Amino acid sequence: MPSGDHDDAQRRGAPGHRAASGPPRRRRRGPIGTWPAVGLTLAVLVTANLAVHYWSGPFGLVTAVAASALLLGVLHRAGGTAADAGLAPGTYARGARWALALIALVALVYLAGALLPATRSLFEDRRHDAMGAGDVTLRVLVLVPVGTVLLEEVAFRGVLYGLVRRSHGALRATAVSSLLFGLWHVLPSLHLATAKPALTEVFGDSAAGAALAVVAAVVFTAAAGVLFCELRRRSGSLLAPMGLHWAVNALGYVAGYLLS
Repeated sequence: MPSGDHDDAQRRGAPGHRAASGPPRRRRRGPIGTWPAVGLTLAVLVTANLAVHYWSGPFGLVTAVAASALLLGVLHRAGGTAADAGLAPGTYARGARWALALIALVALVYLAGALLPATRSLFEDRRHDAMGAGDVTLRVLVLVPVGTVLLEEVAFRGVLYGLVRRSHGALRATAVSSLLFGLWHVLPSLHLATAKPALTEVFGDSAAGAALAVVAAVVFTAAAGVLFCELRRRSGSLLAPMGLHWAVNALGYVAGYLLS
């Protein structure tokens, strides 16, 4: 896959080159600064996390869409642009190519994992036991892309990453975004140890085991956040991490349903 910081090239107006004439354009500043904007973003995310965790279904979808729009508004008020969010129109085709390649890669990995006896148990999840084909289809086509991927990618690889990167560079933006992405998964991981038999064998079913499973989930998702940020940086588009994120979650439901 292509490498290099496509975001910088996008902002400069041509891949890897400064404009031929005239001084470099100053970064637009909004009414609020970077860190106040980050604080507002966190307030929105805490509220959305609680709402999505305790009220699922249509309310969760509405919350995800509304929170995504609100967060993009915060970025704009801080002087951010579509390019800062990874949503510049000129990046859509490139991002879509990355997304399709990543989806195909995840599908191949999941297929191999499901076929190998040594790894097949990793896909077992007691939360899939009561799901029918309609439930899985709803999750794959609606709940995952809208309720999970849209909100999380706009929030963490779009707005948070874009806000911090504008002032402090890609490294700090990746660190802030990924750490907060890990902490975002505390509530969804509370019953993880008992839901997945493979994790129950590792952590047990005690309160201490459940706490360790949550810590492990936070560390794992923070590490995944680093990968997502790097995809965002290299592709210059939010569509690349969106594609990988959807594939990991949605195809996981498909594999778990077929193997249950």
